[in-house]
Amino acid sequence: MKLASTRALVALVLGGVLTLGAFLGTFFWAGVPDFGFVRVAGHTDSVRYQGPFEQKIDEARYLANYVGYEAEIEADGESYAGRVVEADESRVVVGTDTGDAGAPKDTIAVADITSAVVRGSEYGRPDWGQKIFYFHVPVAEISFLVFALAAFYGIRFIMTRKREFDTRARISMEVTLTFVSLTMMTGILWTRAAWGVWWEWEPRLTTYFIMTLLVIGYFVLRNAVEDEERRALYAAAFSILAFIDAPISFFITRLIPSNHPVIERGGLEPPMLVSFIVAQIGMILLGYAIYQLRMGETMLKDRIEHAKTLLER
Repeated sequence: MKLASTRALVALVLGGVLTLGAFLGTFFWAGVPDFGFVRVAGHTDSVRYQGPFEQKIDEARYLANYVGYEAEIEADGESYAGRVVEADESRVVVGTDTGDAGAPKDTIAVADITSAVVRGSEYGRPDWGQKIFYFHVPVAEISFLVFALAAFYGIRFIMTRKREFDTRARISMEVTLTFVSLTMMTGILWTRAAWGVWWEWEPRLTTYFIMTLLVIGYFVLRNAVEDEERRALYAAAFSILAFIDAPISFFITRLIPSNHPVIERGGLEPPMLVSFIVAQIGMILLGYAIYQLRMGETMLKDRIEHAKTLLER
């Protein structure tokens, strides 16, 4: 027991250091990919600069979205070039836009415009929500692994009826609940940052939410059954059946269309990959430490209860 506690403490410290290192690497070393682009009239020095763009406008009324942009407009056989100073659904004003009220400007009726081309600068739109990915994915992976461990110990209990395996299954489910909760919290933050909503009923989120409810239901079941042996048996059977949802949740984005991103092999640059792997190792160590410390606490309580029973005799 002493050796297990020592290993747990070492894992806890090392896992904390690696997780902190992954956090620092994520925010100060790993890059942020672009998930789209932004177009502006002017140009500024930025690492996100992708270059100039040229856009042909199919309908002249859309020029109202390009006030401040350089434009070339054809209308009634004449050409106009300059900056779009004003625009609405009826007219477009093109000029030098120097700020001088007397600067020459041309007013063009939208109905007379036959073609228009606008020019400006294009910048990448950084996916800042991607920073959450480095922690969301590892905690989700650990939740699946520890859930599998709980189902394994559930099977062992049904086969042997040894109380030890029921205890290990229960503690595994406690650790699962911890990491499931972390997964839901980080997932909701990512959904808000990436999709602009707090929740969406898409396949991965829905199946994982069901898994979360099943994990909570496991503890509700344990508290509802008073007989110790029946409680352990029912809980073991429930954990095994509930685990069926875990592989479904994991593979569903690969089987049916889903908005949830899927990690592709070779899809991460070295700084991203290193930060991600360090976060994974850190989370594994933290999960192991939590399990072992909780197991040590439970075994100590059992020894104290056993000692009390002997003294009462």
